[in-house]
Amino acid sequence: MIDEFEFFLDKQWSDGLPVVTPTEARLERFLAATRRDPDEVIGNVPPAMEPATVRTVAIHALMAGCKPEYLPVVLGALELMLLEKFNMNGVQGTMHGVAPLMIVNGPYAQKIGIHGGNGCFGPSFRANATIGRAIRLMMLNLGGGIPGIGSATIFATPMRYTACIGENVEKSPWETLAVSKGYGSDENVITCAMVESPRLCFDDVSQEPKRLLNGIADSMVAMGSWNMHAQSDMVVVMGPQHATICAKGGLSRADVHAELCRLAGRKVKDLKDGGNWRRERALQFPIRVDPDDDEQFIPAIKDPKDLQLLVAGGWGPCTAICHGWSGGSRAVHGKYDA
Repeated sequence: MIDEFEFFLDKQWSDGLPVVTPTEARLERFLAATRRDPDEVIGNVPPAMEPATVRTVAIHALMAGCKPEYLPVVLGALELMLLEKFNMNGVQGTMHGVAPLMIVNGPYAQKIGIHGGNGCFGPSFRANATIGRAIRLMMLNLGGGIPGIGSATIFATPMRYTACIGENVEKSPWETLAVSKGYGSDENVITCAMVESPRLCFDDVSQEPKRLLNGIADSMVAMGSWNMHAQSDMVVVMGPQHATICAKGGLSRADVHAELCRLAGRKVKDLKDGGNWRRERALQFPIRVDPDDDEQFIPAIKDPKDLQLLVAGGWGPCTAICHGWSGGSRAVHGKYDA
């Protein structure tokens, strides 16, 4: 007698956790959740380049524990991640431990319960947990990004189990990330960035923006971070309390974005003391740099478009900072069909 859970685990068709068995009856319910042709090819998942069709995406969403109504988000996210500028091939093979973080905005995310409040990066929220897991299962099963085989990652990251959040729209003082990019508040939008697990800036002292943003900016500039040594994306997730301090101080979301880009950085002489500083890397920055000028200020954010600023999490004095990969991937965003 075959144990269906052990059957999948023995074939490495999993992330190490049991999966839901994709029976024909279950698959039929998933395919009914989209108007798209089951045989439509979404793209080839590198490095193995196995094709992802609507049907195979549905199978992986089912295996991950998604509800059928999550399928449009999984399809939309995978389409974005297969764009050339996102460079999934490089990310699959890298020694680094980054993961594709999805930030899902719009009314459909609200409808299906993508969580952006207390504990949004952690367990307990089915949509967050299973949508991100579906993407990971496809990166493993279709892309072959298995550690030690198709992936050279040294440590990986817990974000490789799942990395999917919404925004705390109710408690944010500002427009959403998607609206800041020019989308309407009634449009369903996904933003994806290749980032490390969040590190926290806990500040229960600052009560005005200047001091608060100094601390957050300092958390953005670790010498071991690729953001200091290459053009790289970064996601800064302000807790509603920190965002409210800034808003009450008269700062808009755009003001805070600009101020973090201005403050976060180190001088050349500091970067030479440790981390990944190399003269030839500095000369490749998209900004003018003199590696021999020890007093020159090097910003962590080389292009303002590389900083994704949003508001999520529960009420409390904390902001989460996710540093980026080594520069070979650019954040992507777009609408999806719900």
